[in-house]
Amino acid sequence: MRLSPDELIYWQLGLFKINATIAFTWVLIIALALGAKFITRNLSTNLHRSRWQNFLEIIVTGIGTQIEEVGLHDSKKYLPFLGTLFLFVAAASISTIIPGFEPPTGSLSTTVALALCVFIAVPLFGITEQGIGGYLRSYASPTIIMLPFNIISEASRTLALAVRLFGNMMSGAMIIAILLTITPLVFPIVLTMLGLLTGMVQAYIFSILAAVYIAAATHSDKPKALATEKATAD
Repeated sequence: MRLSPDELIYWQLGLFKINATIAFTWVLIIALALGAKFITRNLSTNLHRSRWQNFLEIIVTGIGTQIEEVGLHDSKKYLPFLGTLFLFVAAASISTIIPGFEPPTGSLSTTVALALCVFIAVPLFGITEQGIGGYLRSYASPTIIMLPFNIISEASRTLALAVRLFGNMMSGAMIIAILLTITPLVFPIVLTMLGLLTGMVQAYIFSILAAVYIAAATHSDKPKALATEKATAD
């Protein structure tokens, strides 16, 4: 029994190899890109819109509302990144029902890559919002003593994101594989449906945690300072 799709190698030339993780990651990316192109091909800006477009707008608006509730006021700025994270993890979870498909999130290398995307995006959004000086000063807030602890926090939460997602996704796939070998088909099907629900929850948690980290990085004390100055002037 394979513990990770990394162990399934399709092609290798010296140090270069294509395993199931790489292959199915690209399959998933292409499927998501083609799906996005297909479902948005006939969008309209007129008053008369299709039910499908209204449904899509409800979903996008709902995601934007979730992002704003976390503390990111301009949801359109963060929606492409956070929405892509959610769709990738959710699609990887749904793909487990396809026979022979190896979900890439069952590999630690994939979850580490997703966590590194968040690790890189957090300072990029923070610098965009506060500037380089303002973002770097946040590491020494409220006192310089917190500098090493804030740096350790950046690394540890990235590791926690990767391990949490990997453990939850891999454990579900392992349990289903084991049950398929020792129990009738009906019982694993029920657990597969439960695993789909768990996978969607994990996609939601991963994207929300990423939004929380970005919100913390983009938080600025400028509005408070302006409010204080205004109150003093009054």
